[in-house]
Amino acid sequence: MKLPILAATLALAVAAPAFAQDVTGLWQTQTNGGQVEISRCGNSLCGKLVSSDHIKSDPAVKDTKNKDASLRNRPLKNMQMLYDFTGGPTKWTGGKVYNAADGGTYSGTITLISANELKLKGCIVAPLCKTEKWTRIK
Repeated sequence: MKLPILAATLALAVAAPAFAQDVTGLWQTQTNGGQVEISRCGNSLCGKLVSSDHIKSDPAVKDTKNKDASLRNRPLKNMQMLYDFTGGPTKWTGGKVYNAADGGTYSGTITLISANELKLKGCIVAPLCKTEKWTRIK
């Protein structure tokens, strides 16, 4: 009888630190030197593009590839690129990912792998997906 209780206690002790982590913060993307700040927006998560190689070379760079022509004049710096992610504490789904490189918006999921690493997955339609691992900056 004591063995199952001990096993359950150990499982909770090992799992607790992963669930205690928070996905909000500044993250380094896998491509283009991007830095995205993830924060809470009401009951969901959102994220804005803080910096990238393009923004470093031209801080006024615009969202020229946006499929909506009326948005092509907006600056990339501080542009919201993640929105409407719900769930947690380690996996958020139902969100959208905007990719300024091609002007497309994709269905997404965010999975917190560890305190300093997350996996962002964007899909046109499953199985047509791209996954990146991001590293926490702070």
